[in-house]
Amino acid sequence: MREWWRGGVIYQVYPRSFQDTNGDGVGDLPGIMRRLDHIASLGVDCIWLSPITQSPQADMGYDVSDYKEVDRLFGTLEDFDNLVERAHALGLKVIMDQVLSHTSDKHPWFRESRLSRTNSRADWYVWADPRRDGTPPNNWPSVFGGRAWEWNPSRGQYYFHNFLIEQPDLNFHNPDVQDAVLDVLRFWLERGVDGFRLDTVNYYFHDRQLRNNPAARLPRHLPYAVNPYDMQEHKYGKSQPENVVFLKRVRKLLDQFPGTTTVGEVGDSHVGLKLMGEYTSGGDKLHMAYTFDMLGPQFTAEHFRSKMKRFFDANKDGWPCWSFSNHDVDRHVSRWSEHALDRKALARQAAALLIALKGSICIYQGEELGLPQADILFEELTDPPGIRFWPEYKGRDGERTPMPWDTSESPNGFSTVKPWLPVKYEHSVLNVATQNADPESTLAYYRQVLAFRRAHEALVDGDIEFLKTGEPVLAFRRSGDERLVCLYNLSAETVKIGVAGEGEIALSQAATRRKDRLELGPNGFALLIEGEGGVAVTFRGRAVKRAA
Repeated sequence: MREWWRGGVIYQVYPRSFQDTNGDGVGDLPGIMRRLDHIASLGVDCIWLSPITQSPQADMGYDVSDYKEVDRLFGTLEDFDNLVERAHALGLKVIMDQVLSHTSDKHPWFRESRLSRTNSRADWYVWADPRRDGTPPNNWPSVFGGRAWEWNPSRGQYYFHNFLIEQPDLNFHNPDVQDAVLDVLRFWLERGVDGFRLDTVNYYFHDRQLRNNPAARLPRHLPYAVNPYDMQEHKYGKSQPENVVFLKRVRKLLDQFPGTTTVGEVGDSHVGLKLMGEYTSGGDKLHMAYTFDMLGPQFTAEHFRSKMKRFFDANKDGWPCWSFSNHDVDRHVSRWSEHALDRKALARQAAALLIALKGSICIYQGEELGLPQADILFEELTDPPGIRFWPEYKGRDGERTPMPWDTSESPNGFSTVKPWLPVKYEHSVLNVATQNADPESTLAYYRQVLAFRRAHEALVDGDIEFLKTGEPVLAFRRSGDERLVCLYNLSAETVKIGVAGEGEIALSQAATRRKDRLELGPNGFALLIEGEGGVAVTFRGRAVKRAA
């Protein structure tokens, strides 16, 4: 029997922005409970809760001060238990974010560690002596800007933080630290959670020797990087080989709770796909992982084909979890808008592509509404890197705005007061109530394509074979109990594709077939159920003007 997560559909909930029930302008667990029927109506298998544990909220919950307590901003442990129970009654699994690579500087572990070099948790974080001139021990930068080292006068040492100063990195070379975070996972597993999304899963270990990172190869046309972090190849501050051994310990724990799963976030632009395969292969580490390869601006057939092919060619038993949007990147309807004439058509095409990819898939809240990236003003920003690097980088608030639920004025049923981030007009008009009443809406289409995926096992767990086509056509075959040929026009222009043989169009947009010719309009696609005679696809590609 196929495990539920293998080919499963995960719906990511950003609790702050889902539904407010207590009138403080911030979403909460009772709010998620209230809207579970909406999630269930989509036909997904699981919900992923972004951080809900106790936190000072310096980085919106990714700075944990108590791993075993729900932050009062979101509710109580009882609220969490009720949510899990209700979700399970609706046939939904629940996984939760676990931020293990670092804690808040307000966590009791760090409060003790920073006091001296001899206390019981002195070695629980990454501490290092300064150089003779007082500067940090190496050149490692922080993801959020500046150096990744902060001075602590009590110890006369620097501590390492890959992210904010308020987020000191744990020292996973210490076995006691590993035991402590595994105890955290056990705590939630025993409460009935179905698994974890592991934040920054390749950041657990650092180089013991604290060697300097080498410079990265930047494109020649870029005079500088907006964030200096991008100017290094992060060879030593993360993605260390010891990570694999610890992930085996995580898997050993999860195996004690049948039906549970893990999905790891791999943050590394240089070796992300390699790590993704390494962390999921062999059946003894993570169940799934994702990189940011599908979460960038690239929208070409070669990009999608090469990334998927590279993963599966190298990892016969590894398993990916693909997504096009999440809480850390611009929404894909905006990110890929230059490749479309119509935003709604692009949203539908993206949905039809995502459900046909080999692997598990993740849908980010609001994606089912076709929400674009919200235009957040500087004075409305809450995201630290957005504030720091404005206006070249506007941060992550634009993808984190509240869900628009009904036809009332902004914030459209999310809250009775001014929300923590605004609901912009472009989002208001795409509210859930309006789309529920429209059988041609993006929301209705998401329900349709997810039902289509469930009805065709080949899309859930079948093999994938990429067909030779030129830009802008992406073509592949999914094979299992049946065979489907999947064709996508990734452009705002009409293309004509040779399609010979037996193949019935089962799902399509802007697609017209006449004998052995298939015409796909802008962002058109067609998924064909292959007959016994098979389908042959030919498309050489369009001429591409090269820059002088």
